[in-house]
Amino acid sequence: MAAGLFSPDQLQRSFFLIAGPCVIESEAHALRMAEAIAAVARRLGIPYIFKASYDKANRTSRASFRGPGMEEGLRVLQRVKETQGVPVLTDIHEANQAAPAAEAVDALQIPAFLCRQTDLLLAAAATGRTVNVKKGQFLAPWDMRHVVEKLRAANAADIWLTERGASFGYNNLVVDMRSFPILREFGCPVVFDVTHSLQRPGGRGASSDGDAAFIPPLARAGVACGVDGLFMEVHDDPPRALSDGPNALPLDRLPSLLRQLLAIDAARRQTESAASET
Repeated sequence: MAAGLFSPDQLQRSFFLIAGPCVIESEAHALRMAEAIAAVARRLGIPYIFKASYDKANRTSRASFRGPGMEEGLRVLQRVKETQGVPVLTDIHEANQAAPAAEAVDALQIPAFLCRQTDLLLAAAATGRTVNVKKGQFLAPWDMRHVVEKLRAANAADIWLTERGASFGYNNLVVDMRSFPILREFGCPVVFDVTHSLQRPGGRGASSDGDAAFIPPLARAGVACGVDGLFMEVHDDPPRALSDGPNALPLDRLPSLLRQLLAIDAARRQTESAASET
């Protein structure tokens, strides 16, 4: 279970949701998205964390929008936290970003490309914040045990592991559903990054493409597998998003999808509970 951000009782009733735009496009947009998503999550009783990046340091093209930068981005994230009363998560890319980011947010995310960077992991662990590590597209799920060992050796307070697809040829990713039970063996909450799993890295030449139409079936499969949390990039106008629009879930489709996922989650929990009693 995820310690520190949600109570055990909350997480016994539902998966948690990490959602927001890929990048902070403006303060007004971040606040608007956080308010809208938080309202849906509260209405459905789903524990919620707002997510957005202050800097997308791994964009395909140098010309792509990266975000407002660290100082301004952290200020915006603090505003989200203060005004909406929800925990906030953001990426860090360098070890020296961990401490200042931890002053503003509740969870630090290690990008998939950087999941083996020891100094970055140790710096994140030292902050005492929740550390969410995305499994690299190049890693087998069992190789994440080394990431967990590094973080635990540094006395990380809370570790989450996120599946976001594995490289499958060029410009494509695939999710191996066996990854979820394998990752759970390490004793950490497991998150499914549904939307990045549907990204087509570099698929548009100078930017990534994506298959947002497959978000619902992939999310349903992940919840049926028993993930602890779902990660989704959500945008009110994906075609105009400044990053990862092709694989973002339209905001107006979020409520109906979450209701479906809650029904699947409840059925899974009931089935597992009945099986444990026999």
